[in-house]
Amino acid sequence: MGYSKTVQRQVETRIIGITMGCPVGIGPEIIIRFLSGFTGTPSFNAVVLGDCGVLAESAALLGIKARIVEWLPGQPIEQNSVNVLALSNLDGNLAWGSPSRETGRAMARYIEEAVHLIQTGALAGMATCPISKAALHKAGYTFPGHTEMLASLCGTSDFAMMMAGERLRVILVTIHNPLRNVPEMVTRKEVLRLIRMSFAALQRDFGITNPRIAVAALNPHAGEEGLFGDEEEREIAPAVAEAAANGWPVSGPYPPDTVFHRAANGEFDAVVCMYHDQGLIPFKLLHFEDGVNVTLGLPIVRTSVDHGTAYDIAGKGLASSKSLEAAWRMASDIVTNRHHFDLQNINA
Repeated sequence: MGYSKTVQRQVETRIIGITMGCPVGIGPEIIIRFLSGFTGTPSFNAVVLGDCGVLAESAALLGIKARIVEWLPGQPIEQNSVNVLALSNLDGNLAWGSPSRETGRAMARYIEEAVHLIQTGALAGMATCPISKAALHKAGYTFPGHTEMLASLCGTSDFAMMMAGERLRVILVTIHNPLRNVPEMVTRKEVLRLIRMSFAALQRDFGITNPRIAVAALNPHAGEEGLFGDEEEREIAPAVAEAAANGWPVSGPYPPDTVFHRAANGEFDAVVCMYHDQGLIPFKLLHFEDGVNVTLGLPIVRTSVDHGTAYDIAGKGLASSKSLEAAWRMASDIVTNRHHFDLQNINA
């Protein structure tokens, strides 16, 4: 794996961008909560890609005296301040919880510019606040969501979603699909792809030299030898066997009612899950406030909060910034881990 000049510039830049997300969601206020009094870490600083006026309004409603300053790529970071690359100037008539075509265009621009700045080495990585898919569509974008937009901007079709916390990491074979469609979507090829991506991410992004991957079954009791379903025998177990033959440290399929307990207690570094709620229910039970959404397969570093725009509480000062803080810190860790991994494998 080569070590590119762009990666080197990203490490030297040491700035993790935060996209503001939907301007009328909770993104602006969780940014203010997180960055008020924040002076960076020994390794990285933070810059917001967003709207100075909206952030100032959020600070006012929270009763936080935040110093909001405009920043441009290449400029030094002003400490004890919220540094903002101002990409929109929305009027003061915006209503919390009411997205529009205008807010959709703004949040899309934050994302597009963040990707561009990472690709050119001006930012090291990005942590994203939540967006509104409906507002994105109103703005003329056809992507089904945040991740697909990022994949398109990066020119990749091989990507996946990992939810990560200190105790549990889960990767999803199927995501936003009706349960009735899931069995036919669980294929040997797709399970194998997710195992491969998990192994690569655990080594390169999380710095785990010898990761241990568990694969969850689809059916109760892992199908009980076909009594409760045969997807395990037809698709999942063959994928696990092929992955193991490739030298990847993987085992399963395990009954879903026990595998997450085992992973949370340190037996596995990640669990490949067959559908959305199979993985997200145990994950959010453990990491409801500090969980992080990590996009695997992108050439850039992208993490995200693990929650939505929360329009019902936007502008009320109730939102927690713990997931954003965890996402930002995980992005900085991944940048560092990739740097070390790529240096070690530069001649491989």
